[in-house]
Amino acid sequence: MTKTLQLRKGTYVDSVKLMQVSRTIASLPGVNAALVAMATELNLDLASGMGFTLPDRAGPNEMLVGVDAESDDAVAAALEEVDVVLNAASIPSSSGFGSPPTPLTIGAAARVSGASVAMISTPGQYAFADAIDAIDAGLHTMIFSDNVPLQHELALKEYAADSGVLVMGPDCGTAVIGGVGLGFANVVRPGPVGIVAASGTGAQHLMTLLDGAGVGISHCLGVGGRDLSAGIGGISTLRGLDLLGDDPNTKVVVVISKPPAESVAESVQHHARTLGKPVLFALLGKGQPDITEVARRAVEAVGHTWSLPERLTGAVDRGRGDGFLRGLFAGGTLCDEAMILAVEKLGPIRSNIALEPDWALDHTLASDKHTMIDFGDDRLTQGRPHPMIDGSIRVERLLREVEDPTTAVILLDVVLGHGAAPDPGAELTDAIAAATSAGIPVVVSLVGTKGDPQNSSRQAETLNQAGAWVFYSNADAARASVDLLGTTNGSRA
Repeated sequence: MTKTLQLRKGTYVDSVKLMQVSRTIASLPGVNAALVAMATELNLDLASGMGFTLPDRAGPNEMLVGVDAESDDAVAAALEEVDVVLNAASIPSSSGFGSPPTPLTIGAAARVSGASVAMISTPGQYAFADAIDAIDAGLHTMIFSDNVPLQHELALKEYAADSGVLVMGPDCGTAVIGGVGLGFANVVRPGPVGIVAASGTGAQHLMTLLDGAGVGISHCLGVGGRDLSAGIGGISTLRGLDLLGDDPNTKVVVVISKPPAESVAESVQHHARTLGKPVLFALLGKGQPDITEVARRAVEAVGHTWSLPERLTGAVDRGRGDGFLRGLFAGGTLCDEAMILAVEKLGPIRSNIALEPDWALDHTLASDKHTMIDFGDDRLTQGRPHPMIDGSIRVERLLREVEDPTTAVILLDVVLGHGAAPDPGAELTDAIAAATSAGIPVVVSLVGTKGDPQNSSRQAETLNQAGAWVFYSNADAARASVDLLGTTNGSRA
């Protein structure tokens, strides 16, 4: 057993790429674990917890490369692969994103490249200063970074409003600007629907539903999941509406959000009526239309015919025993939507992003009756890849739920697209097969398109062959999982 931790000075790569590099290295033969990350305090703590000996001095602008392997040869091969992947990441992209910083300031880099958008993916505590530089340069600014304090977000958005630019984020995981996908983005056709999204996976789901119905996207402006909270007041949503209102290629606008503050939602709806073009709302909450229903309305608003999203029947047609529903999600909005729909029949659903304070899980996240967990929540991604990149945390939990005699039905989401795992279906097949063998139906909400690198049709087939029910609509998947419980199970809270 050999452990090596290198500190590489003068080297920077954004956190999205580093999460993918860590996953790639950890999958090599003879490698037990790998960590490739900037030397922030959080990542230093993570490295220490993995058993690496920390360097005497390390700063957030330096890179940690840690490998735990079976032999010196395996370590050497892993380090060589790190160099190969990082060197590939340093090649400038045609869209102006994905390159490591140069001695140029953000403003100077924008002038040289002609860029109009900056993407910030530095650790949350450092994102504020980088975003200010981008705003000062007159750039619309996408902040992929999470764990940015609320007061920093408010200050950035107020500052950007005075400068006439849009701040997308913080924690903006998805955007599509003029056909270019940023962050976690699916391959969707161009078209007349513009989206303002205070939700990453919600935006992805909406775009893929539209694409499946033959309708494309003009722009998708992610604004961060907190934008419609009372603390932010919808600053970026209002600016995004104005930008899409002025865009001649956008004929219909959709605003999608996790459950918003009521007063902020009313303000946004009032402003939308001044745009001069149709604006539809997918504001998750009791009595509100689900994402699939809003997609249908958008399709029909641009003159296309709606067709029901595809579904595949699974191997088990009823829940096991007299147990409960267990939802294991990578997407927070998809988890929210599933809980909102399921609670109508099941009553309280415990969660780490609970709909009501009294329904919150404790810190262990142990299942308690009907339970749904968002594994992509900021608190669970500190120091580890997002579950859309590395699905191992959900595989482990799925197997634990199979062993739990109170588990009757399991509900999962699988999100495809650029930035996501290359073959998420294959990661889940053994665990799904174990569940179906134990008499537990597994229902999968599949978010993706045939044009995605993972190919939604191929993923659906892989998941279905393992025994899962597969739905291209998250709302349909949630309702089906409740139906599979049966009337006896469904009455238990």
